[in-house]
Amino acid sequence: MHFTTRTLGVEPRFCQAITMETITRVVPLATIAAVVEEAGVRERRVRKLTAGLTMLVLIGMALYSHLSMQAVMQKLVRGLRLLWADWEYPPANASALSQRRYQLGARAMALLFRRVCQPLAQAHTRGAFLFGLRLMALDGTKEDVPDTPENARVFGRHRGPNGDSAYPKAQTALLSECGTHAVVDAEFAPCYASERPLGRRLLRSIGAGMLLLLDRGFYSFDLLWGIRQRGAQALGRLAAHVKPQPVHRLADGSYLAYIYPSQARRRKRGEHLLVRIMEYTFTDPHRPGYNQLHRLFTTLLDPQAYPALDLVCAYHERWEVELVIDEVQVHQRLVQHPLRSLKPRGVIQELYAILIAHYIVRAFMHEAALDADLDPDRLSFVGAVRILQDALIEFQLAAPACHPALWTRLLHDLARERLPARRQRINPRVVKRTVIRFPRKRAEHVHPPQPSCPFREAVALI
Repeated sequence: MHFTTRTLGVEPRFCQAITMETITRVVPLATIAAVVEEAGVRERRVRKLTAGLTMLVLIGMALYSHLSMQAVMQKLVRGLRLLWADWEYPPANASALSQRRYQLGARAMALLFRRVCQPLAQAHTRGAFLFGLRLMALDGTKEDVPDTPENARVFGRHRGPNGDSAYPKAQTALLSECGTHAVVDAEFAPCYASERPLGRRLLRSIGAGMLLLLDRGFYSFDLLWGIRQRGAQALGRLAAHVKPQPVHRLADGSYLAYIYPSQARRRKRGEHLLVRIMEYTFTDPHRPGYNQLHRLFTTLLDPQAYPALDLVCAYHERWEVELVIDEVQVHQRLVQHPLRSLKPRGVIQELYAILIAHYIVRAFMHEAALDADLDPDRLSFVGAVRILQDALIEFQLAAPACHPALWTRLLHDLARERLPARRQRINPRVVKRTVIRFPRKRAEHVHPPQPSCPFREAVALI
């Protein structure tokens, strides 16, 4: 099929002719319109930047993190500008973008995130299920936000023996689908907030048929109780201070034990939960934890239906959520830089936009993996981001009749961006930093006195 250029209709305004198929295939325009109405942010008159278009631009900013806000807008409408009668028509500038995004607020992006970001894996998705249960993982991370008084007041800084952290930080808790790396729920808080309360809020997205993998930092009786109340199962690492007493030894060496809430009054009321404890070690001297005792707990109690070795291996799939964080921070957002937003409301809005953009990339990767009968883990996230960035202008220029062929080609391109098989390797958890000889930035350095005359006038020859 030959490529045919799109013919514009009778759209009276530039903003109404803008199309972004690589975004709206996953985030439908109808969903955006419904969110705009629910959030009450629909504009009274048609502007260069409608509320719906502003949401698309925010997602675009997360897909083109290396570009300025103005450059992102130009990238998103480049194809349309080539077709528009007035080819010199100027898109919205950075000032208008900033104004409109703060008029939009954070609630609209939060609503859109919860409407769109749902588990992706299907029954035949490779590596997404164990014992018929959908593998999910919970983890937390911190994001650097711009160093402004408003952000510092709301999100706070880490304090250490060498002073406060360079940037304020936002605490983030993520719920991710292990097989597809799709983030399906998130919570944000100041940097000093505990991950556990944030994790309990994410139980709203846990349901029957799920197996939730937990790091030991999230271990708590209330979290496990909440998981079981929602019909889901749990598998996690037991915190060191928890000393459960065996009540029944099972044939495979694991044992059943009761865990209790930390409050004495609740223990007196008889609150408890039966779990299965599995203990193991590593025999490979080159693996971290060699010859050390490791303990896992699970609510899957039957050793015949759920063998201990399978569960131990499945627990280490929890590292898939660590890879999700790496994708978002390093490869998508470029972790060397803090977020863009100078105000707390903009920070929350931007974080939701980043997760929606990540979900879009992962949704396309999952579709490509299904077509090629591959595990989604085999596809390159970096390659997928690059392909989707380049495809945006193609869909804007192409006639709608060409789009099915373009979609097919896009999925084939994604399927060809394959990673090599994962190697048996480890990396020590260390930090490599160069020693900086300059003093630490203090409050008195934020607004230093400025020169009082031009450079030339300040020079005195000797």
